[in-house]
Amino acid sequence: MHDDRKLVEARLERVLRERIRPAVHPVTTPLAVEIWSTDGEPVSVAEGLAAPTSPIAAGTPWGAPWGTSWFKVTGAVPVEWTGRTVEAVLDLGFTPRTPGFQCEGLVYGPDGTPVKGLHPRNNYVRVGAPAAGGEQVHWRIEAASNPDLDASGVPFQPTPMGDKATAGNAPQYVLGEMRLAVFDETVWNLVMDLEVLGELMAELPVDGARRWEILRAVDRALDAVDLQDVNGTAAAARSELAGVLSAPAETSAHRISAVGHAHIDSAWLWPLRETVRKVARTTSNMTQLLEEEAEFVFAMSQAQQFAWIKEHRPEVYARVKKAVADGRFVPTGGMWVESDTNMPGSEAMARQFVYGKRFFLEEFGIENDEAWLPDTFGFAAGLPQIIKAAGSTRLLTQKISWSKTNNFPHHTFNWEGIDGTRIFTHFPPVDSYNCEMTGRQIAHAAKNFKEKGAATRSLAPTGYGDGGGGATREMVAKASRMRSLQGAASVEWETPKEFFGKAEAEYPNPPVWVGELYLELHRATLTSQAQTKRGNRRSESLLTEAELWAATAAARTEFPYPYEELDRIWKTVLLHQFHDILPGSSIAWVHREARETYARLAKDLEDIIAGAQRALAGDPSGGSELVFNSAPHNRRSVPACGASAAAADDSGVVPAAREGGGYLLDNGLLRVEIDERGLVVSAYDRTADREAVAPGRAAGLLQLHPDFPNQWDAWDVDAFYRNVGSDLTEVADLRVEGGSVRVERTFGESRVVQHLSVPADTKRLDIDTEVDWHETEKFLKLAFPLDVKADRYASETQFGHAYRPTHQNTSWEWAKFEACNHRFVHVDEPGWGVAVVNDATYGHDVTRTSDTTTVRASMLRAPRYPDPETDQGVHRFHHALVPGATIGVAVREGYRANLPERTVTGSVKAVAPLVDVDNDAVVVSAVKLADDRSGDLVVRLYEAHGGRARATVRIDGFAAEHAVLTDLLERPLADAEPPAQTGDGLALALRPFQMVTLRLPRS
Repeated sequence: MHDDRKLVEARLERVLRERIRPAVHPVTTPLAVEIWSTDGEPVSVAEGLAAPTSPIAAGTPWGAPWGTSWFKVTGAVPVEWTGRTVEAVLDLGFTPRTPGFQCEGLVYGPDGTPVKGLHPRNNYVRVGAPAAGGEQVHWRIEAASNPDLDASGVPFQPTPMGDKATAGNAPQYVLGEMRLAVFDETVWNLVMDLEVLGELMAELPVDGARRWEILRAVDRALDAVDLQDVNGTAAAARSELAGVLSAPAETSAHRISAVGHAHIDSAWLWPLRETVRKVARTTSNMTQLLEEEAEFVFAMSQAQQFAWIKEHRPEVYARVKKAVADGRFVPTGGMWVESDTNMPGSEAMARQFVYGKRFFLEEFGIENDEAWLPDTFGFAAGLPQIIKAAGSTRLLTQKISWSKTNNFPHHTFNWEGIDGTRIFTHFPPVDSYNCEMTGRQIAHAAKNFKEKGAATRSLAPTGYGDGGGGATREMVAKASRMRSLQGAASVEWETPKEFFGKAEAEYPNPPVWVGELYLELHRATLTSQAQTKRGNRRSESLLTEAELWAATAAARTEFPYPYEELDRIWKTVLLHQFHDILPGSSIAWVHREARETYARLAKDLEDIIAGAQRALAGDPSGGSELVFNSAPHNRRSVPACGASAAAADDSGVVPAAREGGGYLLDNGLLRVEIDERGLVVSAYDRTADREAVAPGRAAGLLQLHPDFPNQWDAWDVDAFYRNVGSDLTEVADLRVEGGSVRVERTFGESRVVQHLSVPADTKRLDIDTEVDWHETEKFLKLAFPLDVKADRYASETQFGHAYRPTHQNTSWEWAKFEACNHRFVHVDEPGWGVAVVNDATYGHDVTRTSDTTTVRASMLRAPRYPDPETDQGVHRFHHALVPGATIGVAVREGYRANLPERTVTGSVKAVAPLVDVDNDAVVVSAVKLADDRSGDLVVRLYEAHGGRARATVRIDGFAAEHAVLTDLLERPLADAEPPAQTGDGLALALRPFQMVTLRLPRS
């Protein structure tokens, strides 16, 4: 037989495009359309429904950037259509782009009831099945004219459209046709048949019989279609395909659990307020699809998004709650948002699960067993313990498939964190969290699955996401055809819980991956939008202080614990840890609002802290100066988590002139030499007789690199940035200012001022940097070349620290050329080490020579997409170099830099710590009152040094008869032995990096 394969495939493509798909709606009639546009922000539904409208015709431009228009659509079903299926096809001016990145709409009935959302792949509204002739159609459409930031077709181009303040008023869209149409279900099913078979056929081996069986059936079906009467011959064409569609899947076929899904970014190329509407549009569609399709299951994560529709669209939320109760709309993930997991601090990462799981429990009575993070940019090594402590045991993500250097070796495995906790983890081999149920995607999942021979199952998150949309009736139809279809994987709609249960049962001993799940991409998200990152770090620190002092004051005085305020603030901070806000990859509007929000939160938290400390300090006329220490370590004679009136002098040493130029800072423990260029050429540890700075090098050195990645400007920094760079050694001004050495430099269009100082009694060099940054596509680093030979280094992560190699023996090591730390990086040789501490930077790199190690903190970038003004303006940073530091010192100095002391005048002489721990290796991360408002005290601690530790925890001034171990939601652990009572307090024995939560019921 002659090879006519390409001929038939080309025929299929054209006949589908030009004849069969258009015949789905064989008869149409126009609808009358009118419009009203708001001048400002979106209005309420009631106002939109009542607004006066004026006629608008197809072809008319509409919609200013980020504007809202209300369309009134009216008409009547023609009498001759009686008994037929009728739907409206409503085109707002959609472009070929996928949903979520252009105009969108939500259709309302005359009474304001939400009907369904509109986007380019889901632009119909069913009128009747069957319809009644003369039936009146009267809808309002709330249409968002969100600009397409990539409308030029060239990705990652700078654009002013990312902020309403700079986007202008030019209309973004041209209204398309709005018509009533007869829906021919037979033709639509023929389209689904042909698409499934055509897509499957393209994935099958050319030398296999199945491909040719499908080809011949398709050829016969196309012969059966009368191109002048598609609707009259569609049934005959379908009959030609029935045989190949009914051939069952092989018993060895890969099994795919399809989960309806719409990964909606809580902010990205749109502001937070628009996400509220995206969620409403998507969930309106999904609840309707659940009613129409009996097998369909839809899962949605992010408790914040449920809370938004509860607050802003209660009618939609009522439909969601009903679907949840029916078991087919599944809250999943158990987090407040799908957050970044690299940068959130220990408590913030824990609270993501606390607030998310509590919302789902309170609203739906559901507790999730899985963390759901399909799009997060890598996973910190401390996360497994947090997931398990929240009562979950599983994780799903897809993002690691984006790695550019190494192909991750597993799709299903156990992930082990720094404390030894293991979490059953799945990466969908479909390699998409927006699966469309195409034959190519399903075939790829089966071919790609790395656990063949040991496991048979994977999951496919199915639906349009990022900007919302969810699954469509076409995706459901394709999945039903592939439930058992020869040559394809077997597809079945299942909940995440059902998938994980079956996957674990068939694969009881999966391979183990130890340590972080590093994404070999998007490394620059650790640095972009420095003010957003500072706002996050500062908010986390202020929340630590606010909870500590409010709990202490509530236990000791009449101070009312601010439950509602802290709850509101925590939720706002958690929201801004979403994986496109904290990482700095959103539009200008998002980050402008984030800066404003963080400023408000800081004021609110400062008020809580001040009120609690005033209550503890007593009468301000008493004249005693109390120094409050929020850190979990004693310092300057002030107890950890307490206050003292007798604190040591914290003034620094006075700089002295240095022979040859520059200055000398020497406190008897540490001698620092700053040369005439304002660079640190020596940091000498007198007690250890060791030099910290690498020979012939200078520390505190600012280095500037060009920064123009191949794509994903705000997200990526590519390895070649290191090929070119300049040391900023020219000094504009060098002088003593107070107790510090002031260094001023200018470069490009920017200016930097550094203050270098050494405290009187600590081996620490403090470097405070102010940068007035006006560079474009540049990367600013702060370098510390150290005289330490280290094959690995430690960087702080949640509830501990993780080690990374300094060498690049393998491609896995080479790929980690930019990584995340929290408050410190530590390098050492046996017996002596150095810490580099920060108060708000996360990105860093560590390199080595044969006998030295260089640590560089990443300070600023200047990408132009999606925010063309990223990081322009004034920034402040604090770093510290700590020679002779052990890991314990690094931990202590990290807390010191982030939890500064506060001085309050009062009548008491001291405030004893509410919680005291007798071992510095056991760190208190939270002291608070229980979230259930019982008045119980909750204390969270963890082993911070990486070894076994015993400690006694003493509670002072809080009447409690006993303590229980709890999970993160402050629920007693069923099988946990209560901590032993000793004469001094509670005795704890902790494993390396173990985190525990203690609850002490109020007597």
